[in-house]
Amino acid sequence: MRISRSLLAVAVCGASFYSLSALCQPQAAMASAASAAASAGKTASVAEDVSVRTIPGRPSFPAKMTGTVNKKAMDSVKWRLAPAYEEPMLEAEAAADTITIMGPAEATQEQMVHYIEKRNPQPKLNCSVEDIVRYYYEEAGREGIRPDVALCQALKETGFFAYGGDVSPKQNNFCGLGATGNRVAGASFTTPQLGVRAHIQHLMAYASSELPHSQIIDPRYYHVVENRPDIHGHITKWTGLNGVWAVPGTRYGQEILYLWQQAQAPDGSDASLAAAEKKVREMPDEANSYIYRGIVYFNRLDYKKAEADFQQAVQYKADSPAAVYNLAITQQREGRAKDSLKSYDALLKLNPEFTQAWYNRGLIAMNQKKYADAIADFQEALRLTPQTADAKNAQAVAYVRQKKYEKAWQTLSEAADINSANMNVLANQFIFEACLK
Repeated sequence: MRISRSLLAVAVCGASFYSLSALCQPQAAMASAASAAASAGKTASVAEDVSVRTIPGRPSFPAKMTGTVNKKAMDSVKWRLAPAYEEPMLEAEAAADTITIMGPAEATQEQMVHYIEKRNPQPKLNCSVEDIVRYYYEEAGREGIRPDVALCQALKETGFFAYGGDVSPKQNNFCGLGATGNRVAGASFTTPQLGVRAHIQHLMAYASSELPHSQIIDPRYYHVVENRPDIHGHITKWTGLNGVWAVPGTRYGQEILYLWQQAQAPDGSDASLAAAEKKVREMPDEANSYIYRGIVYFNRLDYKKAEADFQQAVQYKADSPAAVYNLAITQQREGRAKDSLKSYDALLKLNPEFTQAWYNRGLIAMNQKKYADAIADFQEALRLTPQTADAKNAQAVAYVRQKKYEKAWQTLSEAADINSANMNVLANQFIFEACLK
């Protein structure tokens, strides 16, 4: 494949998400099969190329590296990496395996809108962010499902409505209904609200033996009811979805709840700071008070005060994953790699399944040119959450730095298979090919 000079320039210089995707021209032969599903709940059966569902005309790359490597070019270009996870989190009020699928919301609609817009300012939705949040609160509220956590499941499934897997944004399918692998796109729904309703009904099939109050449009609802009596009405906790909704998925429920914790964190507003100061005055010996205020300071970009509060929280509660994680990301943001690594090491002793800590620690190792350590850390992140394209992409860059070029090419291909809409992966594929002779 040969790419245009304009496309190469954009890729090498660091194209934005939207400018790079705009350069990928649609190809008529790659029209989405999902868009042909005109009725709500119709399941697409055509196995089309995953790569074109979110980015029409996304170019394909050879399975194996072709040509020889221009090593000078490889060493001089700027590779694209996803930044460190830097969303501070509140301390969980309850253990993950105790949080039920059924129940009231704890995050407000306003918090959820803010959280989505912060993570993805231009989501691929067929309605506004305010509308999709309202649909979740209406549909889930009617059935007794936690709307805020169900919405966090949709955020996990769609990558904050960026997509890139088997499902297209056109399908209004927010939870992978019917997307059973092998490039099968799954179910399509005529409106976003119907897509939300189907998602909630599918959760109902797992969590309750009662019929939904609305007409059933989830095309997989009766499949669960009739063929999976071991599941129907018995999966009452979010962590119960591990290995059932998502396969493999040993951390699936925990990852949803991690997003939920982030969504409830305070922002950096004056009102949040006033509330934080009140918490510290009223509960000066509680770690949670300092975690809350530290998050406010972090979001106000006052990292010195944020670190002081997180340090104070650790003093009061050394086994608090939230306090130690928040401390680590603050130190990393300040560029203090040694202190940040020490905090990540402490965190991973408390919780060795903290995916985000493994990724962040891998980035530090990359900056220190400890590429074998970086690859090992990214592999831990992938072991816990196999569908993490950012970690796979970072591994590929580490292989490039080790001059293991064929392995790097293969790893980038694997990252694209995980998420074809990941623009860091696509940019790196362009860059890599441009460095071949």
